[in-house]
Amino acid sequence: MPTPQDRTEPSGSPLSDEALTACTIGVLPSWGPPVARDLITTLLSGDRPFPCTFAVAAAKKHALRFGFVESPHDDGAWGPLVDILDGYLDCYQELGRDTSLVVFFRPEEQLLTLEQYFARFWSVLRFLHEKDPQPWPDHVPTDPNELMWEFSFGGTEIFVVCNTPAHTTRHSRNSPGFMITFQPRWVFEGLEPESPRGAKARKVIRNRIRRFDGMEPAAELGNYGEQGNLEWRQYFLPDSNAGSVPACPFHASRDRATPDTTSAGHAPGAPHTAAPAQDGTTTSEDAR
Repeated sequence: MPTPQDRTEPSGSPLSDEALTACTIGVLPSWGPPVARDLITTLLSGDRPFPCTFAVAAAKKHALRFGFVESPHDDGAWGPLVDILDGYLDCYQELGRDTSLVVFFRPEEQLLTLEQYFARFWSVLRFLHEKDPQPWPDHVPTDPNELMWEFSFGGTEIFVVCNTPAHTTRHSRNSPGFMITFQPRWVFEGLEPESPRGAKARKVIRNRIRRFDGMEPAAELGNYGEQGNLEWRQYFLPDSNAGSVPACPFHASRDRATPDTTSAGHAPGAPHTAAPAQDGTTTSEDAR
């Protein structure tokens, strides 16, 4: 029987070549369609519902955007990621709030440990910070242990999620290859924990996490701006609830020299502009 990776999909299907090409920012390599289809198939499964209902909605609406990077281990291959993320920040509000940028790194036979992937993930975020054509936002703390910290790029606050092959127990964070998802904080507007919509979303998603992962939601999952919550701890979760998150190795710099060259045609310091916001919801695993 054909697999989701090699069967021919009808036009209009999120799995079709046409849809994947339209949803890709940058180059779509030959290894790209199988890994993207694997994710979409997981999100759209009726037999094993994925925890994040908003991610499911984004897949159905073709509102996910994909980027592809040739190596998770060679930082010399990470250059295209700057343009991929910059390009996404130019268009995300046009897609509505059910949207995320999913960046796949080429799967490799030699897998790393969870600790090694943790270090690799933060190396990618440091790389992006160093190549950012815009300064770190004035209103965002540079210390990740401050309450209102969030990773930022292009003047935009972004929630980040990492999936790896080493997540073998926490299935919602597992993927065949190293994968990073970027969600602008704008997508969380209207889902504050005190709002009826936000409270309902959290309850539904947490129940689905319990069924999908076979364990309680991670203690690290919390609400942005709430006392005791640190956003960075949610980016890369331990593989079990008995695990722990190492200290955050990232620290932003406000006096970082702004690159002379720009990404995707943006002048240094120029804010991204986007279409007026549409009503919708977020793709967050915990509806932060």
